[in-house]
Amino acid sequence: MKTIGLIGGTGWLSTLDYYRLINQGVNKKLGGLNSAQLLIHSFNYADIDRLNKQDDHGGVFRLVLEAAGKLTTASVDALVLCANTLHQYVDKLEDQIKVPIIHIADATAKEINKKGLSIIGMLGTKFTMEMDFYTKKLSEAGIESLVPEKQDRVFIHSAIMDELLKEIYKDETKAKFLKIIDELKSLGAEGIVLGCTEIPLLIKQEDVDLPVINTLEVHANAIVDFAIG
Repeated sequence: MKTIGLIGGTGWLSTLDYYRLINQGVNKKLGGLNSAQLLIHSFNYADIDRLNKQDDHGGVFRLVLEAAGKLTTASVDALVLCANTLHQYVDKLEDQIKVPIIHIADATAKEINKKGLSIIGMLGTKFTMEMDFYTKKLSEAGIESLVPEKQDRVFIHSAIMDELLKEIYKDETKAKFLKIIDELKSLGAEGIVLGCTEIPLLIKQEDVDLPVINTLEVHANAIVDFAIG
């Protein structure tokens, strides 16, 4: 079995789900007492948040690169960034490390194609919704991405930062998310990508009448396949 290095803590709640889902996935496939071989570097997310608020993306990248260096020194076979947003640094990271990165957008595109969808609504942090590092990957797989209006993007980003990362789940926030999803549906979205690994803490498939792609789950499945493949 291969050893996977997880770069997490962005935030810790979703990293906890990564750990659980990867281990459950390995055990489901191999049975017995089998579980995953994992090394985890977990950030203090306050450090990341401070740099983001200063628009210091170079500073965030240096933290990610340092974490990747520690894990590759420990001889992991692959790296995982346990957040959709962190994947904006994958290209630069791949230039400086020598192990593969299991990309969340690749796993998401594969799942969208498996479901036969061609137009999706993208929910995530402002970085994921407004930059092209994620939607470009989907586009290369023949998938069109729709994002909410600016005021809704601001709302979603704030809800992630001020509520979900702090284990705060409000009914009115959930209702607003569902309204935004309905608006994306009216624009032609055939499915909804939960493109932040905290959003599934609030929004579930049973809440939505379109197919919902939980990016954390599909990423975890891809990690399991790599680890035991």
